[in-house]
Amino acid sequence: MEDHIHIMSDLHPTVCLSDYIKDIKVATSKWMKEIGKFPAFEGWQSGYGAFTYSIKEKDNVINYIKNQKEHHKTETFYDEFRRLLIENGIEFEEKYLL
Repeated sequence: MEDHIHIMSDLHPTVCLSDYIKDIKVATSKWMKEIGKFPAFEGWQSGYGAFTYSIKEKDNVINYIKNQKEHHKTETFYDEFRRLLIENGIEFEEKYLL
């Protein structure tokens, strides 16, 4: 996708999510700038979204991620993220979604 990525990962309870995301962003930023194939890449946004999943839904989530390009033809990232926040009762400020 042009404006975001989906990552599915197991995270051990002793690992802080924000540290994990920071490590991913630092490593991938360095790699993307070094290989030179992404000249427009200036860096990741400061925020991120993270959701848990039921092990029963693991295959569904994997398939969704594999098909995200098709999915986002019918629902934008913004609309999807906002919908997920509302469906899961997560309070948010609209200004942080833009």
